[in-house]
Amino acid sequence: MIQRIGLVAAREYVATVSRKGFLIGLLVTPVLIFLFAVLGPRIMNSRSPRVSGQLELIDPTAVVAPELKASLEPQAIAARRARGTAEGAPQGPAAAAQLTASIPQITLLEPPRTDDINQDKRWLVTTSTMGAPHLGLVVVHPDAVVRAAGRSDYGSYDLYLAAHVDEATETAIRDGMQDALIGARMKQSGIDRQAVEASMRVASPTVTVVTAAGAQPSRRGFARMLPIICVVLLFIGIMSGGPALMTSTVEEKSSRVVEVLLAAVSPVELMAGKLLGLLGIGLTIVAVYLGLGVFALGEYSLAGNLDPMLIVYLIVFYLLASMVYGGLMLAIGAAVNQVAEAQSLMGPLMFLLLVPYLLSFMVGAAPNSALSVALSFVPPLNSFVILARLASATPPPLWQVLGSMLAGLAGAAVTVWFAAKVFRIGLLMHGKPPNFATLIRWARMA
Repeated sequence: MIQRIGLVAAREYVATVSRKGFLIGLLVTPVLIFLFAVLGPRIMNSRSPRVSGQLELIDPTAVVAPELKASLEPQAIAARRARGTAEGAPQGPAAAAQLTASIPQITLLEPPRTDDINQDKRWLVTTSTMGAPHLGLVVVHPDAVVRAAGRSDYGSYDLYLAAHVDEATETAIRDGMQDALIGARMKQSGIDRQAVEASMRVASPTVTVVTAAGAQPSRRGFARMLPIICVVLLFIGIMSGGPALMTSTVEEKSSRVVEVLLAAVSPVELMAGKLLGLLGIGLTIVAVYLGLGVFALGEYSLAGNLDPMLIVYLIVFYLLASMVYGGLMLAIGAAVNQVAEAQSLMGPLMFLLLVPYLLSFMVGAAPNSALSVALSFVPPLNSFVILARLASATPPPLWQVLGSMLAGLAGAAVTVWFAAKVFRIGLLMHGKPPNFATLIRWARMA
């Protein structure tokens, strides 16, 4: 019996993994992950070409120009960028591009003042005789340094940019103007700027997380992403093999191939072999993604933050979840005659799969809430929920993990028993596709 089950499992595994569609689907995403892991750090560390150009300043206050000239020095721009990173400035694609952009070389010009701003703006679209492109025009308001009478707020400035100026250069100019105006205002008020900045500056501390296993640097971003990554791996492993085996079962039934198979093995042996083949296919996919994931973490120096036991738990709960959903998919494949007929039965099953998948994202954010703890013992939700809790920054105690395993094992046993009953009867049944009430009646009859 074991030998026959093994032959069926090997046949299903080889037939599935040798398909071109499966191989393409298996390799495309890992290749993208590999490229991101290898090229990502190098792209982040690469620098764009250095921008060089001229900036005109119209300054009726006559005190902003010296401050702006100092704030646009390459050393001052670099210091502001470093200070913004250290103080936890908002990050994103635009912010990352600005941090890695080369320091612009900006030459400040003070043209003769005119009363026609349109004439001043036309300078931006003219060609420089010195070969340096025209970057922008800054027009300082008369009350930008000394407040106008009767007003509590300072004036500001107007900024006109050439069309070719990128965002990083614009940010350098805006930050430079802000720095220059603050410096000019403090100087006019007789305030020691260095003393004020020193009193307001608080160095960011080094955050260390202390656990029973020891102390390690805090990785909040990685800790937030890890539950999502583990749940996605679990979902991919189930969805990569289950529908394919369901489809192959329907095709074998509709083409009468299953009658030939039943001459050599029993329905229970056939289902057990198919289910083992499904587990092997899913484990292959999970192993490929895990290997590339660990490689990517190593490229970003985060591999030390991954607990090896989490990989063990991922495999265990994947096996439990696959037995539940794989068994139900095989039962559906045996009950219908065509793939289109399976859609009505797959709807509730997909809902049963998506609910714990979506819940696990909330569970990862609140792993020790009453709802998270309760769902850890409710099959088939428990595999997703407990895995998200294990991957969070505050994993559950061991007794809850073992209890969730027992609950998952019990749920898998009941589901496989039900699926085997339906599989035995539905495999040779033809005609009108059954509904769930009919499937339950089959299970009671078998």
